Amino acid sequence: MIADLKPYPAMKDSGVPWLGDVPEHWVIERLKSSMSNVIQQAAERERGDLYVALEHVESWTGRLRRAGSDVSFDSQVKRFRSGDVLFGKLRPYLAKVTRPANDGVCVGEFLVLRPRVPDVAAPYVEQLLRSKPVIDAINSSTFGAKMPRADWQFVGGMAVLLPPLPEQAAIARFLDYADRRIRRYIRAKQKLIKLLEEQKQAIIHRAVTRGLDPNVRLKPSGVAWLGDVPEHWEIAALRHRYSQCLGKMLDSKRITGDHSLPYLRNTDVQWDRINIEGLPTMDISPAEYARYTVQSGDLLVCEGGEVGRSALWQGEMAVCGFQKALHRLRPRAAGRDVPRFTYYALRTAAERSAFDDGHMSTIAHLTGNKLRAHRFAFPPFSEQESLVRFLDSSMKSVDEATSTAHREISLLREYRTRMIADVVTGKLDVREAAARLPDEFDEPEPLDDAYGLPDDDELGDDADLNADLEKVET
Repeated sequence: MIADLKPYPAMKDSGVPWLGDVPEHWVIERLKSSMSNVIQQAAERERGDLYVALEHVESWTGRLRRAGSDVSFDSQVKRFRSGDVLFGKLRPYLAKVTRPANDGVCVGEFLVLRPRVPDVAAPYVEQLLRSKPVIDAINSSTFGAKMPRADWQFVGGMAVLLPPLPEQAAIARFLDYADRRIRRYIRAKQKLIKLLEEQKQAIIHRAVTRGLDPNVRLKPSGVAWLGDVPEHWEIAALRHRYSQCLGKMLDSKRITGDHSLPYLRNTDVQWDRINIEGLPTMDISPAEYARYTVQSGDLLVCEGGEVGRSALWQGEMAVCGFQKALHRLRPRAAGRDVPRFTYYALRTAAERSAFDDGHMSTIAHLTGNKLRAHRFAFPPFSEQESLVRFLDSSMKSVDEATSTAHREISLLREYRTRMIADVVTGKLDVREAAARLPDEFDEPEPLDDAYGLPDDDELGDDADLNADLEKVET
């Protein structure tokens, strides 16, 4: 499909630096000459009104998420008609551009654009305004403001390209068709990522609750999330195997700079990863090092936020402190417990909601007393080492597959962005390709909350798309 596209035979200088050369027969004019900015205030809701806010519009694709009619609004909303182009003014670099299929109202942070002449098609203008060259030009007009906001004076005064009306329709048809196929490919990869994550959780849970021997004899653990465990494993409260310590409370009034040390915060500890870039500092005197600094092999566990989230400190810095929002776990006896095995156990416990206290209305906290009281299964030391080797190897394979899928999704999105830009600025001629496209019924697609994108549908025959992707990746 893409491989057949060729440049236009005759080009001309547009006179606009960011547009460059454009097809000779295309018209260059101000956007406000062909599109009007509709400002029709709505003071009350009409039956069936679609309500659109900025958070409902997905960046760069324009698909609507969670837009509905069961909302209240004030007099600042604008009324739009089916097919109008909504352009998000606030933070224009997010490219929140959409064309709703129903009448409704939107918040005031949208420009409501409607064709004012018969020789311009809204579907083409939607694609044009979503293209990266246009978005970059509009964003540059906000002069680096912290909360940039585009205005109609600039957007309406922009020089835009208008092909003949049949060609506008061909461009919109081609890009819609390509976008549907790319979305299907992305959804397939997202489903794969979700399955890989579920596989990862299942492998860890099986290993830390049953071990590697499928024929081992089991016993009840007495812990709901653990279930039955190998009968030779010990069930013990964490306090019997690990010493626990909360970090130092930050007191800005007492910071003198005399004993300044970098320290870790809750946000610096993610699952199996610790950030050491740009750490803040606090005063920790040498006499407090034993209590408030970390050593290689210490396990850091989040006290708040995503309670139980943990990672192993592996001596990334010579001396580093930790804040009170973190627990430090250290084995009580050398040669009895492997902290990385306990990390995997903590991860499974968190995924199985073992740290939930049932009070959903309060901020979650994993206090020292609660953490020390939690019971875990502890295999013999040598078995913990074997399980860690198995899990590290298994997680590496799953993580590599997940990273590959994420990379492919990123490439597809870059590919789509570049394709839209090349087509709407006249770098590629899609007229013949659009004429050969089969008819497709574009059904409304369910949303996948896990990724914020539509769920997958039948992929159909995507051999040509896969071939295109191989060319792009090459």
